[in-house]
Amino acid sequence: MEQEITTPMEPELPAPTSQDIAEETSVENPAVASGHKAGFVNIVGNPNVGKSTLMNDLVGERVSIITSKAQTTRHRIMGIVNTPEYQIVFSDTPGVLAPKYKLQEQMLGYSEGALTDADILLYVTDVVEDPTKNADFLAKVAKEKIPVLLVINKIDLVKSQQELEQIVEGWKKLLPNAEIYPTSAKEHFNTDNLMRRIVELLPVSPPYFGKDALTDKPARFFVTEIIREKILTNYDKEVPYSVEVIVEKFDEKEGAIHIMAVIYVERDSQKGILIGKGGSKLKKVGMEARKDIEAFFGKKVYLELFVKVEANWRNRENKLRAFGYID
Repeated sequence: MEQEITTPMEPELPAPTSQDIAEETSVENPAVASGHKAGFVNIVGNPNVGKSTLMNDLVGERVSIITSKAQTTRHRIMGIVNTPEYQIVFSDTPGVLAPKYKLQEQMLGYSEGALTDADILLYVTDVVEDPTKNADFLAKVAKEKIPVLLVINKIDLVKSQQELEQIVEGWKKLLPNAEIYPTSAKEHFNTDNLMRRIVELLPVSPPYFGKDALTDKPARFFVTEIIREKILTNYDKEVPYSVEVIVEKFDEKEGAIHIMAVIYVERDSQKGILIGKGGSKLKKVGMEARKDIEAFFGKKVYLELFVKVEANWRNRENKLRAFGYID
């Protein structure tokens, strides 16, 4: 029988916030300006080039996981920007990679699907990656008829203007129809110009979501992402990539939220590493996650974490369906 490890956390005072997750996605009598624009802007590219950092900067909220590790985004995550004049539905996608197991097959499906339903495509690279990496996917991007904006990220790492110009010239040959925007999402450099161009390219359309919506994801999703982010930053090697987090209880009251979450791993050895001696490692993850969840929702949080072993879940279709990767 599997054991469960629980680490109840004492609440702290929440960080002040005005953020509120809008779970309602239907549009009911939206008050919009004449000539209102709206469109889907999908963000694609290889792992670890800064796609999530870029989307969070463009959206102005912390919607996607940001870590130094590759393959952190597993789902397609929408972040929505609203003004009276326009609505931009950004979509962050998993990094493109050759799949090694069924979970990565689903992740690649999200990225390839982003090529088919966008009004504007942001292809994100950086100044250090090999431009020929995942050439098949890049060839599909080159054939796109919709506007493609090529974002060359992390230019703060470039040593000279000449080096940057060489990088830009190389990409012009690979994506000749794309508009190129050298940026540093981390430093918020040139992202305002990118945003202005996106607004210019948006089609005239009513909004697709409520004008107060930030994302299409429910509140529970962001709890799982925050917990998974803390696991990604606190553990090395295979453990972070073998983890899935499921929120089994989300009991929200006026002044506090009681959350129970299960962390699934694939092997008993991973479970031991995740928990740590006397539960010390898991307690650290819980404390860090709770603080961020409190800041996110602006309420006190009581967080309980459980650890269970689910062997080889990344290759089991029934588990991927249960975890929300397959409809």
